[in-house]
Amino acid sequence: MKKLFLSAAVAVSSLTFAQQFGVKAGMNVSSLSKDASLSDQGSKIGFNAGVFMNAPLATNFSIQPEILYNNLGSKVYLSETDINGTTYRNEYARHLDYITVPVMFQYNATPAFYLEAGPEFGLMVSAKDKFKNTENGVAQNTVESDISTDNFNTFNFGVGIGAGYYFTPNVGLTARYVAGVTDIAKDRPNGSDAVRNNVFQVGLAYKF
Repeated sequence: MKKLFLSAAVAVSSLTFAQQFGVKAGMNVSSLSKDASLSDQGSKIGFNAGVFMNAPLATNFSIQPEILYNNLGSKVYLSETDINGTTYRNEYARHLDYITVPVMFQYNATPAFYLEAGPEFGLMVSAKDKFKNTENGVAQNTVESDISTDNFNTFNFGVGIGAGYYFTPNVGLTARYVAGVTDIAKDRPNGSDAVRNNVFQVGLAYKF
């Protein structure tokens, strides 16, 4: 029994010692979709930033919980007109900001390259609509309006898959796709399609 407790203590202390903490940030390409094929999505550029902890579970496996600020949503073009060489465009974007907690299980194929998968839990902290008119890509008028988060299902659950490569022991490139599972609407009418968050993320990570 003493040997069992001693072995457990050594394992826990080794795991604690091997933990690494870091920061990460990058770009989001997000959309809101009700079509399983994602053919109805409108993509919007956003960002993500936060902190993480990486801890080994076995020789080639580790777990990486994170806390991120995530700017999600979508953008669609309402109309586009070309008059005498000038392109007039009306566009609409919905910005949904979340604090997310991904918990990624990573397989370290090599010391520098890993594959990952796991759940992501999110809490909506703000919502905003933005309407913009442009001429040849230059913004002319922009109208923003805040939306109460009470109108949404503020909890978001998704499933992520991704990969990463560390150029040095401290600096790495990360990529991840997170498919939303929960409907963003608080009260969805019966018979209507659920709308879910989808996001592709790419960025840099730094381990201390």
